[in-house]
Parts: sequence; C-alpha cells; structure tokens
Amino acid sequence: RNGLDSLLRPEDSVLVLIDHQPYQLANLNSHDPHMVVNASAGLAKAAKVFNVPTILTSVVAERGGLIFPQITSVFPDQEVIDRTFINTWEDPKVVDAVKATGRRQLIIAGLWTEVCVAMPAIQAAGEGWDVTVITDASGGTSVEAHEVAIQRMIAAGVNMMTWMALAAEWQRDWARMESAVALTNVVQEHFAGSGIAYFWEQQLLNTPVPKAAGVGA
Repeated sequence: RNGLDSLLRPEDSVLVLIDHQPYQLANLNSHDPHMVVNASAGLAKAAKVFNVPTILTSVVAERGGLIFPQITSVFPDQEVIDRTFINTWEDPKVVDAVKATGRRQLIIAGLWTEVCVAMPAIQAAGEGWDVTVITDASGGTSVEAHEVAIQRMIAAGVNMMTWMALAAEWQRDWARMESAVALTNVVQEHFAGSGIAYFWEQQLLNTPVPKAAGVGA
C-alpha cells in the first residue's frame, strides 16, 4: 500500500458508520467517550463536505438505542439501516447500498472495534475492497480489545487512519476552494487546538494594533 494511487480520494470513497449507539458507548473503555463522539461527528461532516456517500447502520436499535444525533443530524433525511446481523457485511441491505455507489474505497468506523468494525472490515478486504478503518471514530470495550482488533485487521490488509488524516487526504490541496472553506469550518468545530488556534488567528488579524504611547498626531 504505497504510491499516489493508494491515497484516498473523495470521488472513490464510500463511508459506512456502524453502531454509534448508546448501548455500545456505555461500555466504551478504549477512549474517552467524548472524543469518540466528537471524532465521529467530525468524520460525518467531512464526508458531507466532500460529497462522499455515507451509509448509517445500527444494530437492534429498539434495544440498543438510536445512532447519536451528532451523526444523524448531518444527514437528516437519510434512513438508518437497522440490522440483526452483528457483522454488517453479512447484511445484504448494507452491502447493496455500498455497491450502489460504485465506489471501491470502503471506509469504516464504528463501535465496537473488536466486533462490529473488525468483522466487516476483514470480510470486505477478503472480497477485494480497499478497506480503511478510522480508529478514533471507533472504540472498543478495552484498550486491549481495540488495539488487538487493529492488529488483526492490519494483518488482514486493512488500512488504518484517523478522521483528520482522512479529511486532509480527501482535501489534498488547499487551493481546492470548493471544499477548503467548508472543511475549515469542520476543523474549527471538531479539531480542538487547531480549531481554537484558527479562531485566535482570525481575532488577531482583525484586532487593530494599538499606537505606542506618545506616537501619533
């Protein structure tokens, strides 16, 4: 996995967000839950900026809860595919939705990493899909569970990235103004220090320089 063609492109990407639900979040121990919710929302908004088709799916939502509103509010008119399959890639509705996009760069994030992310990622990679998992928009029941799942997926040929690395790879060039401004807005909202630094930069640029004492008319 190297060379320019191995980088992810928005026109070839399709995103599947899996089981970002209250039940799974309640036993999330690999990350600070706030961070996972924030990263998931940033990922969803980045996908919208670049017009990347995004499939939302939950598992037994009547018991596990609805997908976080931080995600569904990004795609307010989109139906969430609710499954009984633990392995998303065994549900024909999800697979058909992905295939209908005509894209081959499959990007996955979800809860939990060791179960609902690893299963579809490994299966899809074995079927010839170019699979990438977004690790900070995913999480497991323990640090060990998350990390072992990542090792297992890497061994199966799955690529690993964080959500901001993906967004930067989609953008590729800040001269692409059709997405640069909208992506900057996402960074401001969801990329912590860099977002705050940008606000500060704008403040400084718009703050008049005071005159030194004794200088002027």
